[in-house]
Amino acid sequence: MIKRAIGAAAIGNVTEWFDFGVFANLTPVITEVFFTGSSKTVGLIGTLGLFAVAFLVRPIGGMFFGPLGDRIGRQRVLSLTVILMALGTFAIAFIPGYATWGAAAPILMLVARLVQGFSTGGEYGGAMTFISEYAPDKKRGFLGSWLEFGTLTGYLFGGIIALVVTLPGVMSHDSLVSWGWRIPFLISGPLGIIGLYLRMKLEDTPAFRALSEKSEGREATTLREIREIFVRYWRPVLVCMGMVLVFNVTNYMLTTYMLEYIGSQAPAVSSTWAQILEIIVLAIGMVLITFAGRFSDRVGRKPVIFTGCALLVVLGLPSVLLIQQNTVTSVFAGLALMALMLLCFNSTMPSALPALFPTEIRYGGLSVAYNLSVSLFGGTTAFFNALLVEGTGNVDIPGYYLMAAGVIGAVACYFAGESSGRPLPGSPPSVETKEQARELAAAHAG
Repeated sequence: MIKRAIGAAAIGNVTEWFDFGVFANLTPVITEVFFTGSSKTVGLIGTLGLFAVAFLVRPIGGMFFGPLGDRIGRQRVLSLTVILMALGTFAIAFIPGYATWGAAAPILMLVARLVQGFSTGGEYGGAMTFISEYAPDKKRGFLGSWLEFGTLTGYLFGGIIALVVTLPGVMSHDSLVSWGWRIPFLISGPLGIIGLYLRMKLEDTPAFRALSEKSEGREATTLREIREIFVRYWRPVLVCMGMVLVFNVTNYMLTTYMLEYIGSQAPAVSSTWAQILEIIVLAIGMVLITFAGRFSDRVGRKPVIFTGCALLVVLGLPSVLLIQQNTVTSVFAGLALMALMLLCFNSTMPSALPALFPTEIRYGGLSVAYNLSVSLFGGTTAFFNALLVEGTGNVDIPGYYLMAAGVIGAVACYFAGESSGRPLPGSPPSVETKEQARELAAAHAG
């Protein structure tokens, strides 16, 4: 049951990050299709703006789906969000370009991105909640890391397909701009159907079922829960936002902005090589992430997160300077450093963040805090870095950005409690076998 739950939760991340992988790797083509006639800089900022705008509605999606998941169940809401995400991505494949529909083309792309953002607002917080409430206390770090394994799988899958359609010789440039770029987005439809099937076959989490039995007849509304989140749980909300900030700034810096940054600062490294190098470092992250998650079960979440924050402060700028050296080896080294920093966060956050909130408000609290932080700081990373580099002329800005994120993340982590090996707040202890349950019961009786 736990394995099925992890697979069903992770498939949503595969679907979401498949879109991000495609979008990031096809940014030059999307710019040409939807911002025809604009300068390279204006078109790039416009495309990155389309990428960032979906994050503006994520908090709205979190405020809608999160409290709903606390009332009607995690499984039902996650079934809805995964199909909405897939539909938003699938629709992009059918939007005409600027040459056909003029300004209406980027507007339609904007609408599709807003649908993606709204549904994603209820996806990640729910997936974290789902896995954490199924996982035994002593293996929550390991099992939670599979959620981000799904993230990397989706990104790599999307990146590889985008790379294949853009490789020289696969199709002409005119064919790529006309219809070839649409192929990767079409694949999201079947992914969404698979995700819906997996989630519909599962029961809700044991923690939610126990909560439902205790709270039958309890009056609850979305507005009441949102008010409770900000009034009663404002401290864990702030801690969660700080931890999400450092996680997502590192994430989007590596997976979204660096492809464009390499093209402008290391022109000797072709866009194809940049894509290949990024795919390699993320594939290495896929191999290591579950081991890092298991390690956090042994030493604790906070030591691993603190290590990532320290690495950002010390190595954030050097990683960017390496990329500026303009060789394949130096670019790979810079990307590998960023991937190492990211590994400290994506292996631990899916198990650390759910422990900040009690069961009755976990889905809503996580969704609201997570998406507010992602909207303000994470998804805008590429957009703001492009603006700052262009406006100031300082190509070291991404390094300073990473350093600042590391400081904020360390402060937030300091105020977070250690959750490794402990029950989730508001939930009974969770074990893996009947023997462990008997041992735990005997220990409590003693």
